[in-house]
Parts: sequence; structure tokens; C-alpha cells
Amino acid sequence: MLLVLALMIPAIPATFAQDQVELVLGSWRVDDVAQMEEIIAAFEEEHPNISVTFDPTNPPDYNATLQSQFETGNAPDLMYLRSYATSLALYEAGYIADLSDLEGIDNFDPQALAPWQTPDGVSYGVPMIAVSHGVYYNKSLFEELGIAVPETWEDMLAAAQTLQDNGYDGFANASGDTWTIAEIVFMNIAPTFIGGYEGRQAYLSGERCFNDEHTVAAFQGIADLAPYFPADQNALTYYDSQQIFLMGEAGMWLGGSWDIPVFESEAPDFEWGVFAVPAPEGQDEEYVTFHYDAGIGMNANTEHPEEAREFLTWVTQPEFATLLGNQLPGFYPLSKDTPELTNPHAAEFLALNEGRGVDVRWAWEKLMDGDPSAYNLMQDNSIAILNGEMTPQEAADSLQEGLAQWFAPAQSCGS
Repeated sequence: MLLVLALMIPAIPATFAQDQVELVLGSWRVDDVAQMEEIIAAFEEEHPNISVTFDPTNPPDYNATLQSQFETGNAPDLMYLRSYATSLALYEAGYIADLSDLEGIDNFDPQALAPWQTPDGVSYGVPMIAVSHGVYYNKSLFEELGIAVPETWEDMLAAAQTLQDNGYDGFANASGDTWTIAEIVFMNIAPTFIGGYEGRQAYLSGERCFNDEHTVAAFQGIADLAPYFPADQNALTYYDSQQIFLMGEAGMWLGGSWDIPVFESEAPDFEWGVFAVPAPEGQDEEYVTFHYDAGIGMNANTEHPEEAREFLTWVTQPEFATLLGNQLPGFYPLSKDTPELTNPHAAEFLALNEGRGVDVRWAWEKLMDGDPSAYNLMQDNSIAILNGEMTPQEAADSLQEGLAQWFAPAQSCGS
């Protein structure tokens, strides 16, 4: 009888059991679980033998967590890679794989590949996401107070003054979460004052010193904005500042395109628009910080390199780009052919690039490789200006002196 029952039970094909592979994709984007699961489902439908689990880590902890995972042999098969120095260090330590021969890697322009390449051109990450920066504004408040969308830096400050005169904060930004001052305030406005990509390269080559008139002007921009931030801005978190804007207590907010889904979900009836950081009067060129933010790499010691590479090849394709651009509005795929974006806010943000210079955040390329890093100096000095503890010239001098401790071009600049 037992033999008969055994014969009646259908056998599981050995090939299915052997071929089914589970991959883990690490990330710092805890807000994107549902959307990434939708995107991954499209891959899994086409590749039924591979399942991918999206496993994000709290953003401030991601770098340290990933480093620890690699050191203990518990790193995911695939992982989001920050651009430039942080991920380059992982490659140089032997933790992530060379992807130079990955099928589809040529679907990206050289400037998109560069943040995940070694100086001699080895690709160790597939470009995935860019994010934009700009100035959100409350359409209803602007209309109520007769404020036009600013065309110059001076217009923007005048708008902030009008808002303040009528009982509103000009800007909702705050420094309680210090990174926001570095990434969505200082490095949002800086390209306008230093001259975008060309100006940034002049600092990296040593043509300019980091306390020249352009850097002083960028820090002066922080001083210009300071009177229009909330009175208790140093005690307010990122979330607090978002809520101040969404509740109509401030007319503007310096922010990034990644907050589009947050604003749309938390306040679907709130009417807002976005404009590029305007140039000072008399300056024709305007710039947008369009930052190459995330790539995807492969664990050099994954047990499933073939399947991991299959997933990464899929990431290089138009199908993935379309899914990403529309499942995650405000996160822009980096492939050569930009898909049509169905979200109007995402399209509005992307349109800021038209007719303007674009560049990554100032500190990212080469300036976070030593101690003190440009990131920390730009962040801390901007906060000191906001709190009335430092002048723009002092902030620029501090940046120059700090970088000159280790960055060779800063040691010989201007000569």
C-alpha cells in the first residue's frame, strides 16, 4: 500500500529544485518597498527561476551596515551603490565585482557610468537612479499674495520677505537633520554660484582655491536664506520641515525630486510647483543639481553570479527604465533613452534641466576621500552660518584650510 501511494505522488522535477535561485537586493531606500516589489515582479515574471528580495536598511545606517555585512560574509547578492568614493572603496577592497563586460552596460553614456567606475575605466556598478534638486513652492500662497515665480535670486529673496511679512516662513527648511543642509540646501544652490560642472572642475584641478569669491558667494547664499527659515530651525527634523511646507506654514522649500511620492501621498490635494534655483541679477547662466545617486553592484562572492548578472542586465534595459521612472516618480533612470514620464510632477522637475547646466552635488567627486571631507565642512559651515556663528568668508576659509590638509589641488591651488 505504501508503495502504491508513493507511486501516485507526482515527482518534483529535479531541475526545478536545482535551478530556483533566491537573490537579495540591499538598499537604503526604505520608502520604496512596495514600488520596488512591483518592479521586481516584472523581472521575476520573465525569469521564473529567479526570485529577488528587496531588503532596505535605514538610510543613515546603510554604509556602515553594508561594510559590516561584507566583512562578516553576510552581504546581499546585489546592492545599491552610492556614487563615487564610498562604492569605489568597496570595489578596491574586493567586495564588489567588475561589471565592465556586463551585457547592456553600453546602454549608458560615459558621464552616467563615471560615478561607478575606477579612474582607469573599470565599471563596478550599473547606473540606476538620478535625482534632481530645486525649490518647491506653494501655488495657493503665491497666488494669494501676488507672488510670481522668481526669475532671479533677488526675486526669490523678495518672495521670501513677502511671505514673512504676511506671517509665513519663507522657507520650511531646517537643520535638525544636518544632512539636509548639505544636500538639499547648500549643494542645491552652490552650482549657481560656482558655475556648475566647469566651475566645480576648476576646484578639482587646483585652478581655483576653495575660498575664492565663488565659494564665498555660495556661502553668502546660505546667509541670504537664513532669515527666512523657521525661527527654531535648528531643532526641526527633515520630517518637520516637510510638514511645515505641506501644512501651508511656509511658501517655499529647498528640496529634491525624491520627495514627490511623499508629498503626493501625504497631501494629495495640496497644490505645489517647482522652480530651479534662480541666478543672481546680471548672471545669464542657471544650473540644476542633477545628482547621479544610486547604481547597483554585485557581491564579488555571491553564490549566484550568473543569476545576479542576469538581473543586472535586465536593469540596463528600457523596460526597467520605464518601470523605474513611473513607479518611483522623482527618481530618474540613467539609460541613454529617457522613458516618457506619466507623473506630471516628475516631468516638471526633469524639465528644469532644459536650457540649464546640470551637475552632481559638489562634494561627491574626490572631495569625500579624506578627512575632513568637503561634505562635512560644507554641511557644518552652512549650519554655522544659519546659526550666526560663522561668516561666509570664514566658512570658505575653513573649507580651504580643511581640504588643504589632504587634497593636493587645494595645497597648490591658484598658483
